[in-house]
Amino acid sequence: GPFKIDPLTYPTNALEPHIDAKTMEIHHDRHHQAYVTNLNNFAKDNPQIAEKPVVEVLANLGSVPEGFRTGVRNNMGGHANHTMFWQIMGPNGGKADGEVLAAIDRDLGGMEKFQTDFNAAGGRVFGSGWVFVTVTKDGKLAIETRPNQDNPIMDGKRALLGNDVWEHAYYLTYQNRRPDYLKAWWNTVNWKAVAERYAAAKAGTLGV
Repeated sequence: GPFKIDPLTYPTNALEPHIDAKTMEIHHDRHHQAYVTNLNNFAKDNPQIAEKPVVEVLANLGSVPEGFRTGVRNNMGGHANHTMFWQIMGPNGGKADGEVLAAIDRDLGGMEKFQTDFNAAGGRVFGSGWVFVTVTKDGKLAIETRPNQDNPIMDGKRALLGNDVWEHAYYLTYQNRRPDYLKAWWNTVNWKAVAERYAAAKAGTLGV
């Protein structure tokens, strides 16, 4: 079908001990793949959803026929969220610096406060969802949450980075201890990739 899942650019065990290899394998190869499979099934009968970029479809969900709008919202949102998620993680992710760090200091009170507030927001998500840092075209940052597989694109915003707080993202290692997962997750963030997304956001070229 027209929708495809990109392979991971690092081994499934590359983020251990913070995220175990089995979780990465199941999360990428089964959960993300399920969203893509569902999208391809929708596209068989409704090819118009594959004729425009994902960003454009998510930004204009009202134009998707009502009969399968919720399915597109959930599965295309999941596809977009996970595509971003794999990109902003990796081994040896370094530290925030340059323009990204300056924006974190300016808008989010510095790295320590930012991580504390981000973790707290992620912990408050009821059920399944995501915690994001959104970024405007002028580079302003904010911490926001979304339920289920909703993506900031649906609200005319863009995600700089985000963490998946669905239980499938952490349950094998952390069980019900979501706060422990949220804290450990920072060890997996690839700050070079985040810096590239920040530059793209300011240039107006950021994808999902």
